[in-house]
Amino acid sequence: MTNLLRYGKLITMHDHQAVTLTVERRHAVADLVARRGSARVSEIAERFQVSAATVRRDLEKLEEEGLVERVHGGAVAVRDRRPRPGTPSRSSHPKARAIGRAVADLISDGETVFLGPGPLCLEVAQNLSDHDDITVITNGLGVAYWLAASAPHRLILTGGQAEGADMGLVGPLARDTISGLRADHVVLELGGVSAVEGLTDDSLHQAEIARVLMEVGALIVVVVAPERVGRVAAAPVAPVTSVDVVVTGREAPPAYLWDLSEVGVEVVLA
Repeated sequence: MTNLLRYGKLITMHDHQAVTLTVERRHAVADLVARRGSARVSEIAERFQVSAATVRRDLEKLEEEGLVERVHGGAVAVRDRRPRPGTPSRSSHPKARAIGRAVADLISDGETVFLGPGPLCLEVAQNLSDHDDITVITNGLGVAYWLAASAPHRLILTGGQAEGADMGLVGPLARDTISGLRADHVVLELGGVSAVEGLTDDSLHQAEIARVLMEVGALIVVVVAPERVGRVAAAPVAPVTSVDVVVTGREAPPAYLWDLSEVGVEVVLA
């Protein structure tokens, strides 16, 4: 049997062939994701007749090489995820990604979801890649751009005036559009959540939009950074009992989390 010496290790011809097939498969997977924009683990496994565990290893390697970026349930093309100027980029912080995954797990195939602006809402959008038949409504330009470039979902963008670094659309046009729509889930990122002081935000205009959204969603989900649980921002939105679920990180202060659960709000820790 012919042997090959590579990187100081003796490799048999059989091993060399296996390595070659693996590399070829990974190139093919990268090409598939690039052409389609995204692909699920289950689809890749079926197409290449390998296990889901093998696909995950392939995607991990391809992500290390900068050829794809993994998301919950699959991968998306890197080229489609480059943000335009002023567009939020994907957070590299694993805690933010965990919050995005936790919210995405609350959403079922076939539903309509409203996503507000902000980095945590963008994480939610990026974790909806493995959902089928989703309609997303948003007043966030960054969220809208990512979905339009990288996901197959139906997308409805409200009009309005762009405000702040998160490029959230506000004003009469946004209010009027939102008032005429309905959603199974409304997902909002706010600047403060307190059992006593309620829901608040740093932007007066975004707080106004949030109040309108409270009327159009069957289930209201607030995503909040752990350090903002218990915080009170300048602009009041609504009593905390207006929310069905608060999703935050495990680092949030336990006393504030307990207060939220005591008033009947479901708290999900990611």
